[in-house]
Amino acid sequence: MSTDIAPDSFVPWIGRTETVRDRIGATPFSALRATLDLPPMPVPDGTPLPPLWHWLHFLPLHRASEIGPDGHARRGGFLPPVPLPRRMWAGSQFEFRAPVRVGDAVERVSTIADVAVKSGRTGPLVFVKVRHDLYCNGAGAPALVEFHDIVYREARQPGDVEPAPQPAPIDAAWQREWLPDDVLLFRYSALTFNGHRIHYDRRYVTEVEGYPGLVVHGPLIATLLLDLLHRELPGADVAGFRFKAVRPSFDGRPLRVSGRRTGDTVRLWAQDHEGWLTMDAVAVLRP
Repeated sequence: MSTDIAPDSFVPWIGRTETVRDRIGATPFSALRATLDLPPMPVPDGTPLPPLWHWLHFLPLHRASEIGPDGHARRGGFLPPVPLPRRMWAGSQFEFRAPVRVGDAVERVSTIADVAVKSGRTGPLVFVKVRHDLYCNGAGAPALVEFHDIVYREARQPGDVEPAPQPAPIDAAWQREWLPDDVLLFRYSALTFNGHRIHYDRRYVTEVEGYPGLVVHGPLIATLLLDLLHRELPGADVAGFRFKAVRPSFDGRPLRVSGRRTGDTVRLWAQDHEGWLTMDAVAVLRP
């Protein structure tokens, strides 16, 4: 049954802010390197974080009693209480303005930038855009600006037809194949303190949400895309990055990350084992 949501239901949440503080640590840095099968390295204070690795900090420390049936925090609080059961990370946009380094005292100021209610083929959709400004060591200007797009939608129903898949580009200059398994997904969930059950609870994801397997985290795929860029272009300085999740990827099925550079722009994408596009991204390099 479709949920009726008035277009202006969440206007009062726009402009709401939240501030959290943390310190960039060496252990999460080393743990993600191990998760990505990178060799160990010394991580003294001052080591710069690769782009997107700030996601290992500012973890969502909700109490167990605050967790909903899907493993996320119950609706309300900072984010609007959207009454739709499925919540996904739809995409993000980044400006990397200054380095974030191990040992930095960091502050993240989050603001609800927009909430939009739309109608899709299977019912209402609610898009929430959150802006995160990350400040290092009391600086007056953010080192990193991130826009995070969240989409809420109805539960999957029998007979729902998925959108037609898009073929991935065939002009890759670089490619790397991963076989995401439940251990990789568990480790990334643990590193980001992500309780969303679609990433580790096979019974829940198949019987409740109707997916064919564990869902690979969108942020993990985005991290793999930039990992590919840095493997192919060591020392490249990424000034901006944006990605859009196109189609879910699932554990136990090969996932290919690809890229091609044109000047200071790098087109990056991920595709599943059937050749369908799952994530589309662009990185802009600092000259």
